[in-house]
Amino acid sequence: MGMLEHKLGVVFGIANKRSIAWAIAQAWAREGARLAFTYQGDRLKDNVAELARAFGTETLLLPCDVTKDDDIARVFEDVRRELGGLHLMLHSVAFAPKEALEGRFLNTTREAFRIAHDVSAYSLVALARAAAPLMTEGGSIVGMSYYGAEKVVPHYNVMGVAKAALEACTRYLAHDLGPQRIRVNCISAGPVNTLAARGIAGFGAMLRHYEDHAPLKRNVLPEELGATGVFLASDGAAAITGQVLYVDCGYQIMGM
Repeated sequence: MGMLEHKLGVVFGIANKRSIAWAIAQAWAREGARLAFTYQGDRLKDNVAELARAFGTETLLLPCDVTKDDDIARVFEDVRRELGGLHLMLHSVAFAPKEALEGRFLNTTREAFRIAHDVSAYSLVALARAAAPLMTEGGSIVGMSYYGAEKVVPHYNVMGVAKAALEACTRYLAHDLGPQRIRVNCISAGPVNTLAARGIAGFGAMLRHYEDHAPLKRNVLPEELGATGVFLASDGAAAITGQVLYVDCGYQIMGM
């Protein structure tokens, strides 16, 4: 019997098979969870649909633009109707305009700042608010962060600030939802070659830098992030909430 047998979950943020969200979704499913998937826009629909079919042709697949409250409400109404409840939610959603990830942070426009925070941080609040009424037996909400929330990472720019907001949201949500036995945590992953990561200038050099400086002298593997996602979703993490868990081969502990 898997660690997540009979658990029901919804996954936000899969773009393709390289996505961290996909690695965690696969791990959740292997441990027995039944999952629903969302996609943002027609451009990603076919990719997500193809991956979701690995769990059966009846897997629930729903469109969702996390900046639209009506979309969020519709997703969770469909989840309620089709699954009957919810135990797990994965938030792996982040975006900033490309120009905001180039040059100096000082030149971030007001609109780029707004978009980055709306998509990457506020969406966790909006999704948690909609998910909570379905988590009548308690639950686990897992978000994805990065070290750029804590320290300056060149070219990460406004995304670092948005991830800092995401981590703060995690703590406040953990406080609000704790009485309902809903836990909220973040995984701060080391660099992984995802679609989003390739939009960051100098990403290849970042991978090499981590290999050189992390105590384990390598980069994190997607399946390791999946295993951490299972842990945070399981009863083994029943007393863990409001935390940012670094899964980066130890890079975060280094000063030089």
